[in-house]
Amino acid sequence: MKNLLYKEFRLAIHPLFYLILLCGALLLIPQWPFFIALMYLFFIAVPNIFSMGKAQNDVEFSVMLPVRKRDVVKARILSIVILELLQILVAVVFAILNMKLYRTANFLLDPNIAFFGFALIMYGVHNVFFFPMFYKTAYKIGIPVIVAVAAAVLFAFAVEFAVLYIPALGVLDGMGHIGAQLWVLGAGIVLFALLNIVAYRISVRRFERVDL
Repeated sequence: MKNLLYKEFRLAIHPLFYLILLCGALLLIPQWPFFIALMYLFFIAVPNIFSMGKAQNDVEFSVMLPVRKRDVVKARILSIVILELLQILVAVVFAILNMKLYRTANFLLDPNIAFFGFALIMYGVHNVFFFPMFYKTAYKIGIPVIVAVAAAVLFAFAVEFAVLYIPALGVLDGMGHIGAQLWVLGAGIVLFALLNIVAYRISVRRFERVDL
């Protein structure tokens, strides 16, 4: 697994895609829908990583190695999950700068503790749609990307709408009510892990049926 992950980060993921992580700096834009800053990872990086892999026959090359097909899937999912977690960490830095610089509430959800819990769930929603759909063929990318991005965007929109218009959820906005926001962060971590486990298991089951 260590060698497969090394292959992912040295061969499958072009170094330029790491620059996408700097989109976390968009959290410094005042009065902005901050979820968008985290979406560029699956708007740009993920589709292009898989498109380049398709062009380079990465899947065929990987299964020719002396490894199990399930490990090929695990390495790819882990590499994307690591990118997502790195994106969260970068965004946290700029969220702190946002709070230090502006000290005013955002019209939409503030980049607070709850925001990052929801962001983790958003990434989990994207992954649970994208990976199983892709590994059903291990070749077609377009429809999995469209469906996964749509699901993640709809989730983010629903969160923004709910926090903005449902009074009981107002505690998840702003910089107060740390206890409630920590619960959301904890739930986000758990759901992120569970959704990725589900994505992995379904993907493995489908990929093992693919005749390459």
